[in-house]
Amino acid sequence: MKVVSLYRFLDLQDPQTFRDELKQLCDEQQLLGTVLVAHEGFNGTLAGREQSIRNVMDWIQRRLGIPETLDARWTDSDDAPFRKMRVKVKSEIVTLGRPDLLPHRRTGVHVDTKRWNELISDPDVLVIDTRNHYEIEVGTFPGAVDPGNDSFREFPEFAKQLATQSTDRPLAMFCTGGIRCEKATALMMELGFSEVYHLQGGILNYLSEVEEQNNRWRGECFVFDTRVAVDRDLTEGGYVQCHACRRPLSSADLASVDYREGVSCPKCIDESDEDRKARLEERRKQVALAAKRGESHIGPKS
Repeated sequence: MKVVSLYRFLDLQDPQTFRDELKQLCDEQQLLGTVLVAHEGFNGTLAGREQSIRNVMDWIQRRLGIPETLDARWTDSDDAPFRKMRVKVKSEIVTLGRPDLLPHRRTGVHVDTKRWNELISDPDVLVIDTRNHYEIEVGTFPGAVDPGNDSFREFPEFAKQLATQSTDRPLAMFCTGGIRCEKATALMMELGFSEVYHLQGGILNYLSEVEEQNNRWRGECFVFDTRVAVDRDLTEGGYVQCHACRRPLSSADLASVDYREGVSCPKCIDESDEDRKARLEERRKQVALAAKRGESHIGPKS
């Protein structure tokens, strides 16, 4: 099964109509995944047969009058990484809390994978990982700054604090597929930074193009589907996800006394009260019973 991540910032006049047409086509092509649609464009991941995905991409290109082939990051998956097809209308296709910030009108300089290694090796350049802290724990580039965010909405506060120190230092920013760092660089330019770069296509594009001997990436790359993370070869990695907090868990986390499948992990053991843990434990039991009956869901089918 092929999995493709793609996005595009552009002026979309009628997101709801586009959403309805796109959902119908994805269902006809028997695809799974999630796509967000807003006035600022679209962002999503699709999984299914390669030709079916390309049919949808070709339709999007024609429907929105995009002259060039859509930029996308392709990976493989042995199993379906999504359970259904969702297409949703949102105020933003990546939630920064700034729907007025439009990267297709002003953003940083795209840097391809060949130039990226040179850029992040420059001691004068500040390298910033724009992803969430739990993603960075799984893997990142050496020396990259972790903003310490639990969600992308928190990034503007980090950016404002950085701008109070100095706006003269060059910035090199990256994320999983390119969308967050593209919007983040637009924010940095608004705050007064004049030399701002971001990795085109993000980490997934870097891992697909850079040969092993030149690969600077360390660890695995968190992805927002059931694979949890992919390794340097873009195959499913060694992490699982905590059902309670959705954070990625390593083998060491799974061996912890604080790990209870479906209930808690070392990262969230102190975040839930006993009532929530009891509810999660009951759900875990129901899932196990459903599995024994050969069912894949709990409760009535939708």
